[in-house]
Amino acid sequence: MAPRLDFTSEAFFRDPPKAIATLRMSGPVVAARFPLVGDVWITTTHDATAQVLKDSRTFTLRKEDGKAAGLRWWMPKLVTTIANSMLTMDEPDHTRLRSIVDEAFRRRAIVAMEPRIRAIADGLADELFANGSPADLVQRYARILPLAVISELLGLPLADRPRFIAWANKMSSLTNVVSFLRLLFAFRKMRAYLAEQLQLARVHGGEGLIAELVQVEREGRQITPDEMVSMVFLLLAAGSETTTHLVSGSVYELLRNPSLRDWLEQDWSRVGLAVEEFLRFVSPVQFSKPRYVRRDVEIEGVRLKKGDRVMVMLAAANMDPAMHDCPESLDLERKPNRHISFGTGIHFCLGHQLARIEAACALEALFRRWPNLRLAVDPSQIRWRRRPGMRALDRLPVLHDAASTISMQRAA
Repeated sequence: MAPRLDFTSEAFFRDPPKAIATLRMSGPVVAARFPLVGDVWITTTHDATAQVLKDSRTFTLRKEDGKAAGLRWWMPKLVTTIANSMLTMDEPDHTRLRSIVDEAFRRRAIVAMEPRIRAIADGLADELFANGSPADLVQRYARILPLAVISELLGLPLADRPRFIAWANKMSSLTNVVSFLRLLFAFRKMRAYLAEQLQLARVHGGEGLIAELVQVEREGRQITPDEMVSMVFLLLAAGSETTTHLVSGSVYELLRNPSLRDWLEQDWSRVGLAVEEFLRFVSPVQFSKPRYVRRDVEIEGVRLKKGDRVMVMLAAANMDPAMHDCPESLDLERKPNRHISFGTGIHFCLGHQLARIEAACALEALFRRWPNLRLAVDPSQIRWRRRPGMRALDRLPVLHDAASTISMQRAA
């Protein structure tokens, strides 16, 4: 019998390795109840997770009636429209939509954006304490950076950035059915705004990924107007939310582990290696979307029946001792690092390269600018948002030693 875990509890988010180890003792796939989703099987090992993600013929993201597996009967049509993205598509629709956005991404070289991302990070680091100290690093830095980058990438107006931040904060507040229903108003405003931006690009053209998507649309690629809105919504939301929590979670770990921070600051060429370990250890995306089982199947000795639902637990795969030595330890020198934070199979994360660059730039810019950055509270006072499936710090109050910072800047 699997233990009854609250996947939105403070205890779970504070110490995922402990909770995951307890869960894994019940088997590689365990029955659980997940917020907003209901009864579902959950994978607890790397191999079980990989099997589900790679076998899209057996584990489908769509019901037989074509609706996404994670949608419930009481959810309004607006949610269905927004959820109708390549993230919730099986073949052949997934490849049809993925190829469209892949083409647009190829026209916007992500690696070439690194100097601009670094400049944005430097500017935000400079302004971290502009409104006083302590500062909330989540709201003042980790949230703004990826939103700034993705909005520039999409070609959205700079003046509209405050509303993106407000929408992102509302999405982060999603914890249960009540908060989900409250979120619908923000969804409606976002959908209307993105539809307007797409129409402006169709009429006037422009720069950025939205204009590129419109161009691909004009070239005859098959995509509906609703799918275009859903795609841009996905890029804006997924392109910012997960990186926000990767950056804030990584900073938190460095602030409470001075030796690891010292190791990284001694040589910033190590930051890429560190980011891979933060992806594994922080695991901001804890779970996948739910999938339906199309046929009776066995996963590592556990029988699942046709019609069952299963969610892969990416955080558990990243903590599997069969795949990683001492997985409960944060090891910034870990090699090899076979984390699965970006998924695998046909749904491997489109934005993996961008997320890695943003995280590396964010960490280096922050600690170069504020070498004496420290937590403003004891780690025991740090809290996580009760958001199912996402490990997201609520706030991260930080301080800096002004005198030491000034003296180090003069010495430089």
